[in-house]
Amino acid sequence: MSPEPSHPEEREAHHLPPKSYAEAAENGANDEFMKVNGGPVLNTDSTDSLNSEPSHPDEREAHDLPPKSYAEAAENGIYIAKDEKIKTAGGPTVNGTYKQRPATLEQKYSGSGQDDFPRSPVRKSPRRSSLRHNGIATKPNPKNENNLIFEKYKDSDGDQLTSIKPLDEYENEVRQGQLERRDAGEREILVSGRKAGAGWERSGIRWAPLNVPLKRRLQTLVVLMHTLSIASLLTLFFFLSAIPLLWPILFPYLIYVLLSNAGTSGQLSHRWERARRSPIWSLFASYFPARLHRSHELPSTRKYIFGYHPHGIISHGAFAAFGTEALGFSQLFPGIINTLLTLDSNFRIPLYRDYALRMGLASVSRESCENILSQGGPNGEGMGRAITIVVGGARESLDAQPGTLRLVLAKRKGFIKLAIRTGADLVPVLAFGENELYEQFNGQEHPWVHRAQLLIKKVMGFTVPLFHARGVFNYDVGMMPYRRPMNIVVGKPIKVIQQEEPDSRYVDEIHAEYMKELRWIWDEWKDTFAKHRTSEMEIVE
Repeated sequence: MSPEPSHPEEREAHHLPPKSYAEAAENGANDEFMKVNGGPVLNTDSTDSLNSEPSHPDEREAHDLPPKSYAEAAENGIYIAKDEKIKTAGGPTVNGTYKQRPATLEQKYSGSGQDDFPRSPVRKSPRRSSLRHNGIATKPNPKNENNLIFEKYKDSDGDQLTSIKPLDEYENEVRQGQLERRDAGEREILVSGRKAGAGWERSGIRWAPLNVPLKRRLQTLVVLMHTLSIASLLTLFFFLSAIPLLWPILFPYLIYVLLSNAGTSGQLSHRWERARRSPIWSLFASYFPARLHRSHELPSTRKYIFGYHPHGIISHGAFAAFGTEALGFSQLFPGIINTLLTLDSNFRIPLYRDYALRMGLASVSRESCENILSQGGPNGEGMGRAITIVVGGARESLDAQPGTLRLVLAKRKGFIKLAIRTGADLVPVLAFGENELYEQFNGQEHPWVHRAQLLIKKVMGFTVPLFHARGVFNYDVGMMPYRRPMNIVVGKPIKVIQQEEPDSRYVDEIHAEYMKELRWIWDEWKDTFAKHRTSEMEIVE
């Protein structure tokens, strides 16, 4: 069975219609392929009959011939001659081996299609008369054929690349992308302003989480109420004074507050033990937490003066240990009624003075101290009673720095004379951790500020320490004390012989013995309760 002639002149001689473009290219390529591989060829003149013109682009250019069509150029460009190897991008050669061409940046760009994949001519069935370019069926257009083929680049072996020329739109897109990359490069050197909100990300303030246990929330609430008790109660009084209907009650009450001596009488008639034993004070003490330690037993047949050191900023440890029963004072020292002393001016503040009297507080004045220690008890002479004095006072609060312990005690002998006049034994108390509860402005580094604070102390009777600690909802800024442990150690009592007019030598002797006992407490327990100290205990002024 002989195939139909493929050459256009032969087909015209046999009165056959012209073959389609794809069929002619397909038959020509198959015949040539069979020749190269040594197979039988049905028409030995197919190559010459199909195309008598040179197919290689260089030969066609030498004969001043235009470039061949896409299919013909592709077929003849790939299958160059039967003596040469089949040259494809990584395709098989005639000897069955693969030839992998190195890809350079220039070759990658020029040898790629519009979607970055190499294109080769697609051989279709002879019955089809169309080609597909990038998956889109199109008819061959003689006007665009010359723009689709160009051979410009060669590899290291001298093999030429058959490339598909990108469309004009693609070139425009490439140029636009280069412009965009150039613009991006210019933006990289721009200097930007500060990022909004970045300060919060690197802020030193640590905020409390939302999932805080209820117990800790209640502890914070109780400490906050106690810390702001004076300010809050005074504010409440002014608010009530703005109501005219309450004036008939508030005006007599205000006169009573100014004339009352309940804070100095020593009768302790306003003391309410139920208020002192309230469970809320257990929350107060467990906030830090605070502990009260006894080194020696105290018989209830004597009267005592507890000297509390240091003052700290607000003396939270003194209130927890001696102003309430949260730390079990009556269990450690049964039969002794202790009274915590504070400034006499606090008993002139409306509403707050009633709160202080219910908690068993009294004035620190000489009259108040002598009345408490000379009244009550089994014999009516004050036996079994005790008072707690924060010896360093407001002056010592200016030296309250974490890691240090500076006691204003060297010249403080008034409480020694009081003990001798009343016959009360002296009991030194050292609170480890009281100075750790707040951070304070260092007066030694800024002496002019320290002098201003001392001037206020001399004129007004109280100091204004510049301090801060934590807040209600954060751990770094506020007036709430830090959650740091306090250990309050009660030392050995120093027995005193009662004298109506204390002798100065005897006063100095008791004073020296008192400081010796205080140093013993420090040396004995500093490695247990002050492991992170930065200095040793100092006794100044």
